[in-house]
Amino acid sequence: MGDNHRMNVVAQVAALVAGLIHIMIFTMESVLFTRPAVHGTFGVKASDLPAARPWAFNQGFYNLFLALGAIGGLIVVWAGSDSDGRAVVVFACASMLAAAIVLLASNPKMVRAAAIQGLAPLVALAFAFL
Repeated sequence: MGDNHRMNVVAQVAALVAGLIHIMIFTMESVLFTRPAVHGTFGVKASDLPAARPWAFNQGFYNLFLALGAIGGLIVVWAGSDSDGRAVVVFACASMLAAAIVLLASNPKMVRAAAIQGLAPLVALAFAFL
């Protein structure tokens, strides 16, 4: 199937950045969560670690899978199947953006975290169809 045009380079860069940010979030939630500086970033007290650790570990993998979706979709685009790769990138970035919106709606004090999580996917989505 021939693609009429390539995915916008700004969308590609933003999707890559979104993927890398979500890999960083995975690392924080699933690998480094018990470090005081890390769990403190998420507003979790040391006394709450036994309860919070399992959900943080699981949530980290959600973020990893979204990152792999965005980056994997880009690899498909770069391999020459623009429309297929774009579909995967759009789905992954839309999911990332939706999660950022849910975070902000559930806790308005998390505006910085929601912006970190959602800005790159928003840019990717905005430019994905140009």
